[in-house]
Amino acid sequence: MRRRVSIFGSTGSVGQNTVSLLQAAGGPEAFEVVALSGAENVALLAEQAKALGARIAVTADEGRLGALRAELAGSGIEAAAGQGALVDAAAEPVDWGMSAIVGVAGLAPGLRLAEHGGVLALANKESLVCAGDLLRRTCAACGTDLLPVDSEHSAIFQALRGEAADAVERIILTASGGPFRDWTTEKMAFATPEQAKAHPNWSMGVRISIDSATMFNKALEVIEARALFEVAPDAIEVVVHPQSIVHSMVGFRDGSIMAHLGPSDMRGPIGFALNWPERRRLPLDRLDFAALGRLDFQPSDPVRFPALRLAREVMAMGGLAGAVFNAAKEAALDAFLMRAIGFLDMAVLVEHVLETAGPAAAAEGPGYDLDAVTAADAEARRLAGLWVAAFSGN
Repeated sequence: MRRRVSIFGSTGSVGQNTVSLLQAAGGPEAFEVVALSGAENVALLAEQAKALGARIAVTADEGRLGALRAELAGSGIEAAAGQGALVDAAAEPVDWGMSAIVGVAGLAPGLRLAEHGGVLALANKESLVCAGDLLRRTCAACGTDLLPVDSEHSAIFQALRGEAADAVERIILTASGGPFRDWTTEKMAFATPEQAKAHPNWSMGVRISIDSATMFNKALEVIEARALFEVAPDAIEVVVHPQSIVHSMVGFRDGSIMAHLGPSDMRGPIGFALNWPERRRLPLDRLDFAALGRLDFQPSDPVRFPALRLAREVMAMGGLAGAVFNAAKEAALDAFLMRAIGFLDMAVLVEHVLETAGPAAAAEGPGYDLDAVTAADAEARRLAGLWVAAFSGN
């Protein structure tokens, strides 16, 4: 029987890789594709939907519904648009769902996907940063297996298979360091969006590439690791590994360390989640250690990259501080892309909003719902907007 699958964020880098793996594994003959979603690129979304025989295609941009319908004319595929349509499409039962919408916008569809049971393949790290307790509660209540798709967290998940939780001593996340790992603070102050989005190792979207340059992406992953693996914050370390071959490591109480190595190719963690609990052949390059020659590691620098320090403050605060942190980070990135603030100002803005709105959000106890997350997110964005306006003199 064909597995029912949906991909939310199918036109992004993770989504496109997921589509390619479905096609390589048999496409419509092997999978019943229920829903695909994208944002602005409706031509690609329609192309994917037709190639996979999807039942529903949803664009997050309501203004592009007409264009999507035109692209799908005669295909019999339903077209829909808007946040409500995303959530409705995510409510369609599936056996395997990919949550790959970037940012907090992916939270509501991801939560709805988690209600089906089966597998939730999570590439949307913001879901765990903003609402980790809520997502885990939903998965537990519905019998859903939550599989991380970030390369780092997939690596940790794989290293922990068959291991006792109390045997884990530390988790070591690796970071490429982004395009500015060797830049001075003085030089980074003048970095442009074009420079920041030029990731040296991974092919990713603009937003996640710039998050990598600031190391806010790694900061989110630190918080995500705590939510996923339930370890103490001080048991999570970050090291810079320029080659991006060691995706992360787990240290055990006997002193041994288990590392996960592989090429810099997101089809690896996506394919693991798609085929779990089996391992099947994937169309990836194989590592040639003789050609590779060396693997380098450097300490992370929370002075040049304060996002890592802020992540630890968020974990200490608890509650919905993560929702405030992420919203401020997204607002700061928007301002940087519009050139309203500089590269280093992003961390200053996030720290200001966290200091202002964090304590109230942190007071939110266990059992919070999506409305509480949305309210914390909105307040953080309001404060960020005020800061940017004051900074730019508008």
